[in-house]
Amino acid sequence: MRHPDLPLDCLEPLPVVYRAVIPPDYKDRMNHMNVRWYMVLYDEAGDGLFTLFGQTPDYYASQGTGGFDLEHHVNYLNEVRIGDTVAIRARLLRRTAKRLHYMLFMVNETRGLLSSTFECVNSHADLRLRRTSPYPDTIAARLDDLIAAHSRLTWVAPVCGAMNA
Repeated sequence: MRHPDLPLDCLEPLPVVYRAVIPPDYKDRMNHMNVRWYMVLYDEAGDGLFTLFGQTPDYYASQGTGGFDLEHHVNYLNEVRIGDTVAIRARLLRRTAKRLHYMLFMVNETRGLLSSTFECVNSHADLRLRRTSPYPDTIAARLDDLIAAHSRLTWVAPVCGAMNA
C-alpha cells in the first residue's frame, strides 16, 4: 500500500506525546533502527497520549482501570538511524463508548522526514474484571474535545481502511 505524502508542517498542530534520541542498542544488521523498536517507541508515546485526556498512572491505580490495544497498523516510510531524534505526534480520529481510534506519526527531526505511522484501536478496560468498559464522563469529554479539534485539520488522516473503533 502506498502511503500518501504528508508534509511535515501539516503535523505541527498535533501534540508531541514522545521524543527520543535513538540509542546504539536499537541498531540492526542494516545499520538502522530495528523494526522491533518502533513498537517500543509507539508504546512509550501511548503513555504520553493517554495522559492528554486524563488516563494517567494515578487514574489507572485509583480506578482499577487500564487499556487494551485491539488492533495496530504500522507503515514504515523512511529509515531511522542511530543517533536520530524522533518526535511522535498524535491525532485522535473517533471513539465509541469503549474504544478509541487514533494515529501516531513518527517524525525524524534529524532528517526532516516522516518515518512511520501507527494506527491503533484501543479500549478502556476495567482491570478488576479484565473486560473492556466505557470511558468515564470526564475522560469521554476530553476525548471528544481532542477529536473535535483534530477533525478540523485540513488533511485526511492516512488510515489503513481496515480498522474501525
